[in-house]
Amino acid sequence: MTSFDSSPTLTAWRALLAIAVVFVMLATTGWTAVRHQHSAAPREIALASWAKDRIAGHALPDVSAPAYRLAHFFATLTAGQQVALADKYPLVVGNLNGAPAPLRYRANRHALVQAESAEERRTRDTQLSPDGRHQAVLRLARFRSLLAGDRQILAFDPSGRGRAAEVFGDLDRAERVSVVVPGVDTNLLTLERGGIRKNAAPVGMARSLYGAERSARPGSRTAVIAWADYTAPAGIGMNAALGGLAAAGAVRLNALVEALPGTSDVSLFCHSYGSVVCGLAAQQLPPRVSDIAVAGSPGMRAASADALQTRARVWAMRDSDDWIEDVPNMAVGGLGHGADPVDPAFGARIVSASGAVGHSGYFEPGTESLSNFAAIGVGAYDAVSCAASDGACHREISGEPEDRRA
Repeated sequence: MTSFDSSPTLTAWRALLAIAVVFVMLATTGWTAVRHQHSAAPREIALASWAKDRIAGHALPDVSAPAYRLAHFFATLTAGQQVALADKYPLVVGNLNGAPAPLRYRANRHALVQAESAEERRTRDTQLSPDGRHQAVLRLARFRSLLAGDRQILAFDPSGRGRAAEVFGDLDRAERVSVVVPGVDTNLLTLERGGIRKNAAPVGMARSLYGAERSARPGSRTAVIAWADYTAPAGIGMNAALGGLAAAGAVRLNALVEALPGTSDVSLFCHSYGSVVCGLAAQQLPPRVSDIAVAGSPGMRAASADALQTRARVWAMRDSDDWIEDVPNMAVGGLGHGADPVDPAFGARIVSASGAVGHSGYFEPGTESLSNFAAIGVGAYDAVSCAASDGACHREISGEPEDRRA
């Protein structure tokens, strides 16, 4: 673990570096990064139709209603009526917090079949540019991959760069649920990777964590969600230095957690810019969230763990080879994400990331970073290995999470 120097000279240099980074981003990306994403046409069309439709003589509920109301609505339907809605409105039901998880899986399989057909037609469009055709081929391959086997797709929207979430394990029966929140460049095409980078992508991260949790406590019923269901920054540009996309992602993350079935404890594992999302979500998280663990964090938009105002335990790790260490932990006029979570002064429980390599290696099997994540995920807190700089990371651990709320 790197030592932290808070001298005035270092602080001044970091401030100058932060300003330099801003100018570089402006020069290289301009303000294009803050443009609005183009409209999500397929889902918007489905939502408009949903708003006008009825079932069994009753209007369909507002999709923005609280998850508990939507859950009640589905509970009043017969199994046949539920399936009919999922098949008719897959892009709505498949993304509807409060709908039963198995029904969402079914709906998203229908949505993926539709997206596959549409993308296959696009690959044969002679008016597409070579780059456009290449992107269509990549998207078609992604849709087919998501359709392979019995994958449990909890969310899917092909519009724009796309969003999705996948579940590993039985979400309805799980005693503990882990949610992996990834960082920049998260979209449908980067949802999963092959080869040596497979555990650097959201699906690989979640699958690796699920396997490690089952090994850490074989008798425990766990589920892990690869949550790529928010609009992440595209590359290290202005959006990555700002908090707008993280704030919107935090709203979606809280909605997901509120809608999870059962009474399972929930742990969040937040990588890179995903830790900004988790930091902004922290204050509104429901009590069932017991732990927030961040890795390779540029900051959580909070001055300290106490400032997050969450009752969850806050854990932090960073590998010694992670380039994020060189990003200034500043917050100037909305730019930057604030204090460093692995600075002891922040107040998080600092745990070992031994074995991880670089910024994206925290979920690799055989690393202490993954073992620590798994121990946190299953509640085996005594098995967590502390970083050398924080031998007290096991302090005051009990069956109840902390309460940092003001």
